[in-house]
Amino acid sequence: MAVALVLLLVAVASVLFHIYSPWWWTPIASNWRYIDDTINLTFWITGAVFCAVIAFMAYCVFRFHHKEGRRAAYNPENKKLEWWLSIVTAVGVAAMLAPGLVVWHQFVTVPDDATDVEVVGQQWMWSYRLPGKDGRLGTSDARLISPDNPLGLNPNDPNGQDDIVVQSDDLHLPVGKPVKVLLRSIDVLHDFYVPEFRAKMDMIPGSVTYYWFTPTRTGTFDVLCAELCGTAHAQMRSRVIVQEAKEYHAWLEKQRTFAELSGQHDVAKAAYKTGSE
Repeated sequence: MAVALVLLLVAVASVLFHIYSPWWWTPIASNWRYIDDTINLTFWITGAVFCAVIAFMAYCVFRFHHKEGRRAAYNPENKKLEWWLSIVTAVGVAAMLAPGLVVWHQFVTVPDDATDVEVVGQQWMWSYRLPGKDGRLGTSDARLISPDNPLGLNPNDPNGQDDIVVQSDDLHLPVGKPVKVLLRSIDVLHDFYVPEFRAKMDMIPGSVTYYWFTPTRTGTFDVLCAELCGTAHAQMRSRVIVQEAKEYHAWLEKQRTFAELSGQHDVAKAAYKTGSE
C-alpha cells in the first residue's frame, strides 16, 4: 500500500512541479509561438502517458501484492490489450509528430520580403554580414579565408563590395521585419541560438544552413552557442539588438563595408612594406 501511494505522489508532484516551476521559458520575442505550442503539446501528451503508466504501476502493486497462498497466473498473450496499446501509442506519437512537421515546414519556408543576414561562427566568436545598398550578399569561399579576409568573402564579386561586415560586435535588426538567417561555420560545429526567438539551427562547416524569424519587440537579447564547440564554448557570446527602423538605419550607416575593410588592409600592408624597406 505504501509503495503504491509513493508512486502516485511522485506522479502528482512531477506534474505540479512542471506547472509551478520557477524555471520557465524567457518571454518570446519572435513570431515562433508555434514552437512553444508544439512543445507544450508534447509535454501534455508525455505527461499524460507518464501519469497513466505510474497509476497502472501503483494499481498493480496494490492489486497484486504478495499474499500468503496466492499464486501468479501465467498469461503470455492478450491480443485485445496489445491492439489497444498499439493504437493508443500510434495516436500519441502522431499527435506529437504532426505539429512538429507543420512548424518545420513554416520554419524553412522563407517569406519573399525577408532580408538575408549571414551569421558566421568560429572558435569562439560571432561575426555578421548584412547586405549593402544593393540588397544582395556577395559570395564567399572557405578557400579565401585569411587574416585579411577572415570571413572568406569573394573580392571579385561586385555584390559583396558593399556588404556590411560586423566582427566581434553586436548584431542589430529592425523590429517587425522578417529576417532569413544564413548560418556558416569556419571551423567546427556551432549553433546560433537566441532563447527569446525560439529559433536555432546547427552551423556545419562546408555548408550553409538557414531559418527565418521576425523580431516582434525591441530589446537586447543574448546570443548563445548551443553546440559544444571547444574549451571556450560557454564564453562564445554576443547580442542581438532589435530596434525601431530609424535607430536601426542610424546604426547601419556607421558600419563599414567589405570594400572599406579590404582597403584598410591594403593600406596597412603598403605602410608595413614601405617601413620595412
